[in-house]
Amino acid sequence: MEELVDLEQSSVDDNLCKEPMKKRRRSDRDQHLRAFPTMEQSALKEYEKLESRTRRVLSNTYQKLIQSVFLDDSIPNGVKYLINRLLALIEKPSLDPIYIGLLGSTGAGKSSLINAIIQKAMFLPVSGESICTSCIVQVSSGCCARYEAKIHLLSDQEWKEELKNLTQLLHMTEGADGEEAESWDREEAVEEAIWKLQVVYGAGAEGREYEDLLRVRPQVKIPPSRVILLQAEEAGELSIKLDPYIRTQRRDQRGQSAETQIWPLIKHVEVTLPRSALIPEGVVLVDIPGTGDFNCKRDEMWKKTIDRCSAIWVISDIERVSGARAHEELLNESVRACQRGLCRHVALVVTKTDKLHLPEYLRERKVGNHTILSQQEAILERNETIKLKRNRLLKEKLKRKLPAYLKVLEASDLVYTVSAQEYWQQALLTEEQTEIPKLREFIRKRLLDEKKRMVTKYITEAFGLLLLMEGFNSADNLLNEHLHMSGLRRFVEDKTEMLEKAIEQCFAHIEQPLWEGVQAARTSYRRILGACLVRSKGNQGFHQTLKAVCLKNGVYASRTLARIDLNEAITRPIYDHIDPVFGDIFRAGKPTSSALMPLIDAFKHSLQEKMTEIRIRNGWKYDSYKKSFLIQEINAILGGLEGYILRRKRRIYESVTSSVQSDLKPCYEEAAQITGRKACERMKDVIRRGVEQQVAEGMFERAQERMQHQFQLLKRGITEKMKGSVATMLTLASSQGDSLCKELADVRSEYKEMERLHRGLREAAENAQLRKAMQDFLLGTPPHKAGPPTGLSLPGV
Repeated sequence: MEELVDLEQSSVDDNLCKEPMKKRRRSDRDQHLRAFPTMEQSALKEYEKLESRTRRVLSNTYQKLIQSVFLDDSIPNGVKYLINRLLALIEKPSLDPIYIGLLGSTGAGKSSLINAIIQKAMFLPVSGESICTSCIVQVSSGCCARYEAKIHLLSDQEWKEELKNLTQLLHMTEGADGEEAESWDREEAVEEAIWKLQVVYGAGAEGREYEDLLRVRPQVKIPPSRVILLQAEEAGELSIKLDPYIRTQRRDQRGQSAETQIWPLIKHVEVTLPRSALIPEGVVLVDIPGTGDFNCKRDEMWKKTIDRCSAIWVISDIERVSGARAHEELLNESVRACQRGLCRHVALVVTKTDKLHLPEYLRERKVGNHTILSQQEAILERNETIKLKRNRLLKEKLKRKLPAYLKVLEASDLVYTVSAQEYWQQALLTEEQTEIPKLREFIRKRLLDEKKRMVTKYITEAFGLLLLMEGFNSADNLLNEHLHMSGLRRFVEDKTEMLEKAIEQCFAHIEQPLWEGVQAARTSYRRILGACLVRSKGNQGFHQTLKAVCLKNGVYASRTLARIDLNEAITRPIYDHIDPVFGDIFRAGKPTSSALMPLIDAFKHSLQEKMTEIRIRNGWKYDSYKKSFLIQEINAILGGLEGYILRRKRRIYESVTSSVQSDLKPCYEEAAQITGRKACERMKDVIRRGVEQQVAEGMFERAQERMQHQFQLLKRGITEKMKGSVATMLTLASSQGDSLCKELADVRSEYKEMERLHRGLREAAENAQLRKAMQDFLLGTPPHKAGPPTGLSLPGV
């Protein structure tokens, strides 16, 4: 329950006329299970059957309740609450999409890997020579009968913002004292700016002013919806249609097609396949190219897409897995995603492992007793060596940054060695040895575990609500209930105050490392900034890149070059100090003195214990349904709080960098205006002076204060939401049976059915554990390694 339930009349009036979601057609019901082996299919069928029946029970209950109150002029708050909660449960998605991000630099093989996973050779465009994918591409399977793609374009305002930046970049780099006298001196920023303007507005557009281009009619046809829909009966047919939109166009390509010309306006692409026997419905594979984009909205989407992924595969080809700067930066970005986003799993996927020159390998290899006899043996040996080495290095990096994320560290596979080419050819490696099946298995398990967790939570929550309604319809009304509830309210108020103080103490753990980080940043910013502003080959062409950096407030994102972020660079010492503690605060799992969620869990348990105490002391004989309801609603509130905390977490984490960027904005703007002789050195001087001045005036200290302020806003938001939610819940639970009973329909049959479904949920969990044990036995897994599947714990009701 992400937000508090609105008990106002208008909310209920809207819901009275609202129909619950339609049921899935019976003929389509089991088609999406084809991606799972038989044993996993059985488990999914059980959970989906339970969920489907639960939705039917809730729909029947909702219709009965609506009919019973439809003619009433005034509806009690308790009934409004029930109506809203029922409708929210009925319309709750079966499963939130599971995003798996493939994050890699140019030519790493992301598209080839996706093609192999979905078993559609050459479906996404691939190239062995240069960058190929020009934008973020999402690939998923669904219930559509045809292959579909949606090409999302920049809005009119978003394109105008980019157009302004492009023209500024071009016109401000003219006449730079010969620094760009030759066309080959131009860096990518200027080359791409010229190219984009020529494609959209025609030859000569690069020499025109921003206001002039606004009056020019683009050469490309832009649909009013800013979305282009492509459909095809076969994968190959859609691939041909899709290719021009997502393949990076080269300047020497002079195609005149509208698809080729519209590429500068493309924001991202969504591809939907018919139901697949390999990729289950609900999983989205995301090809995330490069390290960002010059366009503000595309770059913002690049970061948000990474933060939305629950798993990130950092893709690196076998020749660049060691030492490449872009590869290391992408690994760092994935670690930061664990801090600020939803990511709970990071893995390194090494591609193109079939590329091996055997004589060279044998010469470099330290030969032992074992003699390499074949190319296959050499590839497999090298793969194993890479796995052992990179797994150790990756774990060390994660331990330094994320000591609290035990699930990430305990993952059995942190490194995969794959070959998409050998998956198709199988000249050197078998299908299993290419490890494509291992990646599919990971995807299935992620979805299976998440589905079990969601269904368990859904049925338990629904049962609690039906328990409450049945209790209100009971003939046994409670005596002196008001006294009990008033005492419970006072208890909740006291506990909320204690929670607020505990959260304050929890957040206090960040203060010392934050202060230490600020001191480290003050002593190192000159060295870090100097390293960012110096190029090994001198200033030739660099003034253009630096101009782009200043135009974007210190950040330049390129599809082919390493990301430049001056703000992130000079604040990195702060993050190096706070990362472990920040991870501890927002960790899930075992409670620690610096963990936030266990404090909220403790609040829930104290409320549960208090209700039990009141029942024993006062003989509250018939309270079982209300106790159950209160516990379930607290769980629902906690679920909403968790989503709220995750959203606020990103803002807190980025507050340091955004504060520094805001303080340095005037010096970036001043530097961006510089043209003429020695422009590059003059820009550097402006940036250095601006940073020096801001540091002297307390820039890092202000960043520290802003992060602390964001923590205080989170604390206030948690306690306010807790107070409001619990107050609403207790108001409903304290409603007298007589006043509410006449408003409620007879839901005894629905309650009985819900009781059976809840028992079925427990049986499904036991069956799943039995199947898991049998599977481990057949595969030879030692018994001590076989545990209950993730997400099967049943909250008490």
